Amino acid sequence: MKALNVVVTLAISIIGAGAAMAQNAPPVATTKVDGTENVYVFRYGGYQSMFIVTPQGVIATDPASYLRPAKPYIDAIKAVTDKPVKYVIYSHHHYDHAAGGQPFKDLGATFIAHRRAKERLLELKKQNALRPDVVIPDEVVDGKKTITLGGTTLELIYVGRNHSDDMLVMRLPKEKLVFVVDFAPIEAVQFRNIPDNASPLEFIDSLKKLAALDWDRMITGHPYAGGRYGTKKDVQDDIAYMEDLSAEVKKAADAGKCFDAAMKEVKLPKYEKWANYENGLAANVERFCYWWGRGY
Repeated sequence: MKALNVVVTLAISIIGAGAAMAQNAPPVATTKVDGTENVYVFRYGGYQSMFIVTPQGVIATDPASYLRPAKPYIDAIKAVTDKPVKYVIYSHHHYDHAAGGQPFKDLGATFIAHRRAKERLLELKKQNALRPDVVIPDEVVDGKKTITLGGTTLELIYVGRNHSDDMLVMRLPKEKLVFVVDFAPIEAVQFRNIPDNASPLEFIDSLKKLAALDWDRMITGHPYAGGRYGTKKDVQDDIAYMEDLSAEVKKAADAGKCFDAAMKEVKLPKYEKWANYENGLAANVERFCYWWGRGY
């Protein structure tokens, strides 16, 4: 393993994308997680993935290379170790996190995802809508799967439907770390109108299941709150936000104010300093209006 104890920042040149795009290419940074021997966070613009280096190979998460090259991620891993990438784990099937896997597959990696993620991707392929750089998973998970490689144990855990219906939480029990994407933002409201979700109450339940797992620090799929790690309190705050939002929207729905009036009137001042509050709250209200006002 090559030494890497500082953040490595690399300039990316996007071949063939034109000078303007190259000038706006996102920064790349690789950081070793403090207190661990082999866990790294790879940041690619506004996206983050986790990779784990072991004597027998590398476990990488989300390629996160939608409409951009995967090479910087592969180069970042090679800057740390000469061991091969053995596994790539999808957090969920959404292209912004799952795209870009083909170069990893070309290196011989085995891809793992939730069973429904594979079903979704196969359906997209059937409809000729699958991106060419998205790899269909080789192995699937239903409730829980444990990967052991080179002395490292990684648990893949399904906590229920939330930002998608095929989301996996990845937990390193020894390091007491979890890798969590999209559904547990840090000091931020939920994404737009909380799409790809069967029930916002199930979403809340999945957050509670995440909080009940044994972990101390949370690596997220996006660098929230200045890029810091998440805590149990952050997840409890997400639960509180969702429950407060649900209660207020139910009142509005009972008063016949869903959708437009509720989207204008429902405010949660307790969370007004959170990221995307001004732009995202109304859309969050809309999702709960569907639930309390329409039953779906």
